[in-house]
Amino acid sequence: MGLLRQGILGGFRKKTGSVVGAYWRTLDVIRGLPRSSGKAPTQAQKDQQLKFGLTTGFLSWISDLVFTGYKSMSKIATPMNVAVSYNISAAITGVSPNFTLDYAKIRFSNGKLALPDGMDVESLPAAKLKFSWLHADPDDKLLDATDMATILVYNPVKAKFVKVVNVVPRSAGTYTLQVPASFADDDVHCYISFNSLKKKELVSVSAHVGLVGVIA
Repeated sequence: MGLLRQGILGGFRKKTGSVVGAYWRTLDVIRGLPRSSGKAPTQAQKDQQLKFGLTTGFLSWISDLVFTGYKSMSKIATPMNVAVSYNISAAITGVSPNFTLDYAKIRFSNGKLALPDGMDVESLPAAKLKFSWLHADPDDKLLDATDMATILVYNPVKAKFVKVVNVVPRSAGTYTLQVPASFADDDVHCYISFNSLKKKELVSVSAHVGLVGVIA
């Protein structure tokens, strides 16, 4: 039974007949109950489900980065929905049903803030990764020395992530990240993005800096 919470002119909650009332993104909405078509999914639908599962299986572990990185991309869809849509089209490779993620093309952030030049990552002893980039002060209104770096490392062998958010300013030019000792001898994917402290929701794209082996 549906419940009228604000009188006859207000929204309602739960199921009433063939419709369901809900509160979504500050709006009272009504949607019809889904109908079963009785038809088997097409191959295209199966392929899309496989791609969706691969993409969400990766991005859901870094949903906080996705929220920041795609928040400005749409005022209607959620940041995760926008990120999933982008990465399905850009970062899925292979032939059905053997789809895989192209980790070098994944973006957990997508914005207009400029990335620095000369981005690199170097593996150091004791399971450390040294990220570096060039810092300059060009005449660019969308770039500032105080922009903060966010770093992500993904180990596909162990299906584990290491992330540090807003860890150093752009002006630092470098950051050394300690990863777990258990990552030794594994190849890891390394990413970096930047967030503005001066302009709300201004972010860069996330860049795949490299695939490196972790040294014990």
